Amino acid sequence: MASPPRNLPDVSNLVIAAQDQNREYPTADMSPHPDSTRGSDRTVLDPPQEYDYPGEDSRYEEPHRSAGFWEPSMKKIRGEVIFAWATTDGGPILILSTFIVGVLSLYWAVLFHVDKNVRSLTVHVVDFDGQVAPFDYVDTPVVGPLVTSVARQMFESTAQRSLGFTIVPPAQYGFDPIAVRQAVYDWHAWAAVIVNPNATALLQQAVVAGNASYDPTGAVQFIIQTARQETNYANYIVPQLEALAREFTAQFGPMWSSSVMSNSSVSREALARASAAVNPGVTPLSIDLRPFGPASATPSVTIGLIYLIIVAFFSFAFFLPIHMKFITPGAHPPLRFWQLIVWRIVATMATYLFVSLMYSFVSLAFQIPFWPEPGPTTEPAFNPTAYGRGSFPVYWMVNFVGMNALGFACENVAMIVGQPWTAAWLIFWVITNVSTSFYSIDLAPGFFKWGYAWPLHHIVQASRQILFDLHSEIGLNFGVLFAWCAINLCLFPFCCYVARWKMERERRNAERGAESYAVYDAVAENQKKHVPKEKGTLPPIRKRGFMRGA
Repeated sequence: MASPPRNLPDVSNLVIAAQDQNREYPTADMSPHPDSTRGSDRTVLDPPQEYDYPGEDSRYEEPHRSAGFWEPSMKKIRGEVIFAWATTDGGPILILSTFIVGVLSLYWAVLFHVDKNVRSLTVHVVDFDGQVAPFDYVDTPVVGPLVTSVARQMFESTAQRSLGFTIVPPAQYGFDPIAVRQAVYDWHAWAAVIVNPNATALLQQAVVAGNASYDPTGAVQFIIQTARQETNYANYIVPQLEALAREFTAQFGPMWSSSVMSNSSVSREALARASAAVNPGVTPLSIDLRPFGPASATPSVTIGLIYLIIVAFFSFAFFLPIHMKFITPGAHPPLRFWQLIVWRIVATMATYLFVSLMYSFVSLAFQIPFWPEPGPTTEPAFNPTAYGRGSFPVYWMVNFVGMNALGFACENVAMIVGQPWTAAWLIFWVITNVSTSFYSIDLAPGFFKWGYAWPLHHIVQASRQILFDLHSEIGLNFGVLFAWCAINLCLFPFCCYVARWKMERERRNAERGAESYAVYDAVAENQKKHVPKEKGTLPPIRKRGFMRGA
């Protein structure tokens, strides 16, 4: 007889965990750990290793290990990398070497023929001595002829290259010494040597009459304006004018002293009273129509303008990702291509307007005077400006238009050449502009004549004219800068098309190995759909929304 069923407890809610004996697990060392406490019957398992994770076949595998550069396993890839480093895309080493020789050499070359071209720094020597009434009664002038003789000797000397000393007849200036100053101010000459009409007459009268108030600096004047190009004046013009003055004094002093002492009609008392008329007799006076200053103005017309190029260049990289949001499908359809071009032009110009204002504020913050009124063109003036209180807005506009001329060129080239060649373009753009703007093209080889058309040259010239009240060519400066802007804006849409084509080609090449490609679904707005294709083939050229409507 069967026994009645036994009342067993309900175990349906219990979870029993057990190991599957058929699966492979690593065995743990159950021996006592050497560091375990003595007398204890506990065992310590070894800590899990870094590679204790299952692979695709549920087996535990050790991950890859790094290898040394010279290990045999690296031989193949080592050769591929070295070969690509030396030869890919024409050879980076060859390209960089050619770039250094071809582009950086421009900076050295601009000063290569300075000694030969220093005579292009014209100095007009004008002798008015005894040729203008009421001092034309002097039969034999002694000051003017000696000055012109010394200048001619320096010009013809073979010992060293001299300035372009040019003997100009006083009739060319209407027998007016002030007209010579105006010629220097108007850039008809870099400097001038003026022998005043009364040079010999006053000197002789002072000796005879014993004039104690005679001023030896009133006979000969050197006219310069260092604000035009302070480097040229400091390195070439002023030193040679000083050499002319020394040579003149060395020849005039003994000749004049001997003439005076041999003149028996001159009393010793008169000579004692007019000692300055005897020795030195004549001392040339240097008159700087526009001194360069203050020192804080140096960056505004030289090195500081390099950052104007750099800021204009990097604005492309800063703002391009922001502009590209218009054509990246997301919560909106892509923008039409021609409208994207218009937006980029407007946004870039607005950026340059604001950035150029900040750049101009830096000069203002360091107290470069933008408020003094213009000075007289034939008299020395310290810190005058071209437009008085209107000088700062004009200075801002020069920087703004200059940034457009420099920046849009960078935008166009960056879209055409792409990375990494944009860095090479920046170096080329900086060097060619700096070489033809910070240094005088008059001293450069004839090859650099193209520098007169480069934008930074006209930014520098306009800035100097505004800050120092120099001879104005502001119309020409703005004209060249606007021409650069117009050319760059005309090329901008075509460069955008090239950039779009390059981006599309890279996208298609990236999708070559895929089994589908993505397109923007115009029906299901704001969505992408994937279209199947054969693996290894290029997807068809598709037109996105921002590519239509040009």
